[in-house]
Formats: sequence, C-alpha cells, structure tokens
Amino acid sequence: MTTPAISIQLWTVRDQLEADLDGTLEKLAAIGFTNVEAFGFVSRADELAAAFARHGISSPTGHASLASGTENPFDSSIKVPTADEVFAAAKTLGMTTVIDPFVAPDRWQSIEEIQKTADALNAAAATAAEHGITVGYHNHNQEFLAEIDDRFALEVFADLLDERVVLELDVYWASAGGADIVELLQRLGDRVVALHIKDGTLEPIPSIGQVPTDQVPAGEGVVALSEALDAAANLQYAIIEFDAYSGDVWQGVTTGYEFLTARGLS
Repeated sequence: MTTPAISIQLWTVRDQLEADLDGTLEKLAAIGFTNVEAFGFVSRADELAAAFARHGISSPTGHASLASGTENPFDSSIKVPTADEVFAAAKTLGMTTVIDPFVAPDRWQSIEEIQKTADALNAAAATAAEHGITVGYHNHNQEFLAEIDDRFALEVFADLLDERVVLELDVYWASAGGADIVELLQRLGDRVVALHIKDGTLEPIPSIGQVPTDQVPAGEGVVALSEALDAAANLQYAIIEFDAYSGDVWQGVTTGYEFLTARGLS
C-alpha cells in the first residue's frame, strides 16, 4: 500500500479563508500541507485553482452535494449545482474525487430511503466517470444512529453502492454514533479510501445536527485515530478537520499535521 497523503478539509479554516484566501493558504503551506479538501468550490473554481497554484497546493478531493437533488441539505435558499457543473468545476481544480458530505437524517430511517440515496450516488458516479472523476460519500453520526435489521445504516448503504463509489469515513462522527472503528473499517474494506482525522473527548456526545463542543487536536482525545489508520487497508488520504474548535485553530491544525507525520504519513 502506498503511503496515504496528508490533507486538510478547508472547512476547518473557513473563517480565515473568507477573510484572507492567500494568507490562509500560505499558512497551510508553511505548516507543510500540499493537499487540501475544498468545499463550496463550484462557484469559484477558477479563483481557487489559481490560488492553490500560487501556493503549491492541490485539491485531490472535494465536497459537493450529489445525492440531495435540487435541495441544498444545509440551506434551501441556495441553488444546488447540477452534477455536470460540479464535475466541470472539479476538473478545473484537478480534483479526482468528489465526495457528498451530508444526507439528511430522515433519509437514513428506512431501506427505501437508503436505496434512493444509493441510487442517486450511483447515477452521479456514472456521470462522474464520463469526466474521469470518482464519487464518494462522507458520514456524520446519523448513519450510525439509524439501524436496519441491526446493522448500521451506513453499512446497508455501502452494500447498495456501485463498485465505483468510495467512502470517506469520518472517524469522529462514526465514534459518536457508537461504531467500533476498527471493526467497522474491516467490514467496509477497500471502499474506504479516505479518513477524516478528527478527535474529541466525546463528552458530551453530540446529537444529530448539534455543533460539537468537545473536539481537540488529533491524538489528544479518545477517538481511535491510530487504530483507524492501521485498519484502513486502502487508505489514500488522511484529512485533518475540526467542525468546531475553541482553541487556537492554527495550533490545533499543526498538532494534527505532526500527529500524522509522526506516523509516517506525508
């Protein structure tokens, strides 16, 4: 197995990006990042591509809604780009994998709803293939708090996916949903190509839709990050992220980067 690449989900530094795009990318590059995971990139692909190039940064993965139809799962007032628009923007950025970051909790409560989501991602994967792009899915905790026949909804979902669809496992949110990370990764197998490296105390465990208050730099919480890195047999990307962090985000990101480099990642 090739050594997984270190990356960072830019949501972690969203406020800093909004205030100073180039300055934020410069700081990330100074820490050592050469890869990032973009979000909200469709409407500003040319701008981001130019900025990334100025700082020697690539975005091999990115987040965009693919399975929620025309309805933005976060804000119904925001227009959702078409799949072709998403993949065209991804090509502009040199992105190879586009990952749907969220499907609403009510769509994990029955096999019928899970099948609809799988069908939508499978259709997106077929379109993506025409652009030379892979499609993936990123979990939160709703896919684990819902079960179908005593199986996590995420695993039921995985069984329904086209073989071209990959998974990006958010280890923190899977832990918050009650999963044993090592056993989960063993069951999901090679479909998992990326991990979100995110830690916390899980005190309190965040409920669905709640902004977590317990997140800490990688290696300082109770999430089984090292074990996850060892158990993910087909891992290509280890992606640092905070959903929310009350400390110095730059110090937290640096600690996360050092956590991964100490384990031989680069």
